[in-house]
Amino acid sequence: MHDSRNIVVLTGAGISAESGPATFRGPGGLWEGERVEDICTPEALARDAALVHRFYDLRRAALDTVAPNAAHVALARLDAEWPGELLIVTQNVDDLHERAGATRMLHMHGELRSALCAACGERAAWDGPLPPGSVCAACGTAALRPDIVFFGEMPYAMDAIDAALARADLFVSIGTSGAVYPAAGFVRTARYHGARTLELNLDPSEGSVWFHESQMGPASALVPAWVDEMLGAD
Repeated sequence: MHDSRNIVVLTGAGISAESGPATFRGPGGLWEGERVEDICTPEALARDAALVHRFYDLRRAALDTVAPNAAHVALARLDAEWPGELLIVTQNVDDLHERAGATRMLHMHGELRSALCAACGERAAWDGPLPPGSVCAACGTAALRPDIVFFGEMPYAMDAIDAALARADLFVSIGTSGAVYPAAGFVRTARYHGARTLELNLDPSEGSVWFHESQMGPASALVPAWVDEMLGAD
């Protein structure tokens, strides 16, 4: 791995868990009596926009109560100092990577602090509540929605991610379950193109068998150690 020049890093819920963002799931996995999987859908937005917007308003507000942890800070350091190609792909919709200082990254599932116009496709930075019927400044249509990939929708930037995986010498997965596709398939794509693969996770993921190496433990310990090793080797 010390010979690697082009790195793709995938991060999931496990990297943010130590920062303590609320899960918004109560007993039985419900929120206000609804399954989260039934709230975060285009159909739910059409049926009960107020419910969907309230769910994301609360999640957006919760970002003010958390801060980046040592794993986010370490990846931001790698971003700043790595001389080769680097892409951090996150499945998370929080902004902890950015607040730690990372810039070479993509949010494949969207961002809480962004609003998307369903009419014209424009995006706008957004903080605070996003009431149903909010008007897009670009086209004047009352079609702003959370800039989130709902269940049943295609993740963002898949072409860019696939291209980065094809060029990667090293693929690293941090804090992911290995159960959610298409991200769960990234390790196999990277291996197909000849990359070495490393998993850093609290527990083995469903795709652990596909990694050349797996290290188990908290992200706040594993990620800084790995970054130190990579930058020291460089």
